[in-house]
Amino acid sequence: MLRGRESTNIEDVRGLGGKGLAVGGGGIGMLILALVIYLCGGDPQALLDNFTGQQGQAPIQQQQQQQNPNSQRADDDQRGFAASVLGSTEDVWNKVLPQQARVNYREPKLVLFTEQVSSACGYASSASGPFYCPGDEKLYLDFSFFRELQTEFKAPGDFAQAYVIAHEVGHHVQNILGTMDKVNAAGNNNQLSVRLELQADCYAGVWANYAQKQGLVEAGDAEEAMRAAAAVGDDAIQKRAQGYVVPESFTHGSARDRMTWFSRGFQSGDMRQCNTFGR
Repeated sequence: MLRGRESTNIEDVRGLGGKGLAVGGGGIGMLILALVIYLCGGDPQALLDNFTGQQGQAPIQQQQQQQNPNSQRADDDQRGFAASVLGSTEDVWNKVLPQQARVNYREPKLVLFTEQVSSACGYASSASGPFYCPGDEKLYLDFSFFRELQTEFKAPGDFAQAYVIAHEVGHHVQNILGTMDKVNAAGNNNQLSVRLELQADCYAGVWANYAQKQGLVEAGDAEEAMRAAAAVGDDAIQKRAQGYVVPESFTHGSARDRMTWFSRGFQSGDMRQCNTFGR
């Protein structure tokens, strides 16, 4: 994938590891938590010692990062790539959403984190994978997932990574249109969850269609995205993890369905072809 304009809607909190965010941030939040423990009859000393130790390690960690210029350049390159993909999605949806849905687009923020992060949807670790939070209209991404995509899921390539970001942006489009609210109002429903995810795949395909028109798509890019869509299908993940498939437990859709809906959006460029709820 060729790079274009880089978005400025990036929040880079990598290296913080989520420390302090869940309890109000920094030493003040930690002291409040220690006071609560004390008033409840507990001993807050261990908590305070742990916090002091973490504070003392921070300069060392920063020094190690400064002493590794190759790692820093790789981080900057990944950030630039993610910003370029996000910029492309902004260009596409600022045009497509008013044209096809008569709704103005609100640009989301992309939060880059490592290990763990606090969002309006709660506390999450990198093990959760990339996700979108409608509560703060932000996408959350740990670049370690891109390494897993290549090594564990066998879906290498920069366009496969771009598909992941575009899929989460697809959820943001659903949030703007009210689709997510309707699904959430229906309660815990696996079938609706699958259809929500497949529609996000289709919206990612719509973005890819316009990215191709922007000249950002190279030969083989679409195939990379298709491999990524197949690799993160519920059946593919379950078979790899446990050796068998349980369709009733699907939450994102099968490999075949995910490829089908991405392809439908990519070939048509029409988000009106993405009605996964009407089939």
